[in-house]
Amino acid sequence: MAEAERIIGTPDTPDAARPAQDGPGGNTAPGRRSGPGAPAGGSGTDGTAANGPAEPAGPAGGTPDPAGTSSHAGESTTAGEATAERPRGRRRIAVLFTVAAFAYALDLISKLLVVAKLENHPPVKILGDWLQLEAIRNAGAAFSFGEAYTVIFTVIAAAVIVVITRLARKLYSVPWAIALGLLLGGALGNLTDRIFRAPGVFEGAVVDFIAPQHFAVFNLADSAIVCGGILIVLLSFRGLDPDGTVHRD
Repeated sequence: MAEAERIIGTPDTPDAARPAQDGPGGNTAPGRRSGPGAPAGGSGTDGTAANGPAEPAGPAGGTPDPAGTSSHAGESTTAGEATAERPRGRRRIAVLFTVAAFAYALDLISKLLVVAKLENHPPVKILGDWLQLEAIRNAGAAFSFGEAYTVIFTVIAAAVIVVITRLARKLYSVPWAIALGLLLGGALGNLTDRIFRAPGVFEGAVVDFIAPQHFAVFNLADSAIVCGGILIVLLSFRGLDPDGTVHRD
């Protein structure tokens, strides 16, 4: 008999044990099913419990609320657009210093020629009385302004050179490299005069020679500084930063 029971199997659980599994009134307890149609989700547990907690229903009761997903998607889109607005490329340090060197050399050579050929000589007329070349010494700032503050202007020029040099590490825009190169070359040109020309170090007078009618006399360094400043204003209005970022405001 023991061998027959082993082969046939253990009999089903008696009906007396069924109430322990069934709920009140003979119904199956919540979360359980009896009979052959019970799902294979684990012993005595429903499919929800086996597969983890159910997702919360949305406002309509059937679809989960997509607000969180849409907000993350919006943030990703915004980040992607911001990244797209920043062009990638090499830093434009070479452009900056090439423009600065050209502006500085042009200013230096022109001043050497003016001192050698025009100083202590009558003005040379280019367009009659409208434009002429006349060598003068200017102790002030650009266009002969502020002649009593030579040392202050010298310190300002040196500070501008330091700032532009430090900014070069974050320079990825070619237009900004040209603008800052013009500023750097012009500042170096006038600073050279402040240091090496009479009457002394940091008090030297700048050589000016371009003399339009009814306007201040200036030099090529002044022209480079003004052109660089105008270009910076235009780039700022267009929303272009030195690192290449474009603002679409």
